Amino acid sequence: MEKVIIIMPAWNEEDNIRRMIDELVDNEFPKIKQAEMHLLVVDNYSKDKTAKIVEEASKTRKNVHVIQQGEKSGLGWAYITGMKYAIKKLNADAVIEMDADFQHPPRFVGPMVQAYLDGAGYVIGSRYIPGGSVPKEWPLFRKAISFFGNLFIRIVLTKPKLHDLTTGFRLTKVKGVLDKIALDKLMEPHRFAYKVDLLYQSVKNTKKVVEVPLQFASRKQEKSKFNTKEMISTFKVAIILGIKDKQRFIKFGTVGFLGFLVNFLFLRVFRGLGLVEILTWLFSTELAIINNYVLNNIWTFREAKIGGIGKTISKFLQFNLTSAGALVIQSFFGPLGVKFVGVEYDWLVLIFVVVFLVLPYNYFMYNAVIWKTWKLPWSKKKRT
Repeated sequence: MEKVIIIMPAWNEEDNIRRMIDELVDNEFPKIKQAEMHLLVVDNYSKDKTAKIVEEASKTRKNVHVIQQGEKSGLGWAYITGMKYAIKKLNADAVIEMDADFQHPPRFVGPMVQAYLDGAGYVIGSRYIPGGSVPKEWPLFRKAISFFGNLFIRIVLTKPKLHDLTTGFRLTKVKGVLDKIALDKLMEPHRFAYKVDLLYQSVKNTKKVVEVPLQFASRKQEKSKFNTKEMISTFKVAIILGIKDKQRFIKFGTVGFLGFLVNFLFLRVFRGLGLVEILTWLFSTELAIINNYVLNNIWTFREAKIGGIGKTISKFLQFNLTSAGALVIQSFFGPLGVKFVGVEYDWLVLIFVVVFLVLPYNYFMYNAVIWKTWKLPWSKKKRT
């Protein structure tokens, strides 16, 4: 049976934590028949009776635990501490991030766990899919900040299929997902912004991401701790991750542009030597391919760099073979375009052919076949 640990940071939550244990552990956990459910409260040296209440509850419930956060403060560190404990001490198969203040109603835990049991490696409690919602009593300004802030992060991280990237209610599978993440190195672990980095890495590690509806509730006690500083920090992390996520494509584009210059230059060189048009395009394209192979190997795909004389030669031959598609594309559409617009506009033809036909083809072949950084459904070595 799968063991799912709910990690719940708490600081001065005595007004909520007793009811939370009653509703979550006593009422909701028994409804989940196919998983062994546990609650791990991460206290941050509360000045009230939060820790004592949980300790008392743990004496009569074997699936209730409490630990202290330690010296490092902040919401992110609370979850990091809890995740490490859940994995190492409680042998968790999956963990759930959940608030202690009832903004994440306990009744939504069941659907999260069911999605995981059905094969999801990462489950998001989403406010922005059918069945999900934000509190009706929220003022219009706060609703707008929540919606457009989330939309901004979706755009920056290029995750249009996911609808709620700022939610704090999430389930993560341990094996193959969470255990691949360096938790101590998450960005902004003292703020809410850590959630964006954790989500970003979890989604990258996961074969199947599922969103389930979450009807987000207002805090039962006190006010939300989310403020302008937290919002700015969250946006900053999203922008950094967005740029990082596109670094390879930016490098690929740069190498492709240099290949374009090589192609453009030698088009004129070979044409000046009197070669027929098709040979002019063939030879200039091959030189651009050599340029692309060398620069991509030592720069764009440096982490998967091909080394050794034998392997380099073998891969270069494979690179030329896969690049045959680019040769065919340029050798056919290049002369065809020149025939229609004239030799004086060959630069325009080259731009069109390279940008809209050759680059998409090459980017796919480089990632899927040569350096194998993409794990496709039909690949022999699948991500776990």
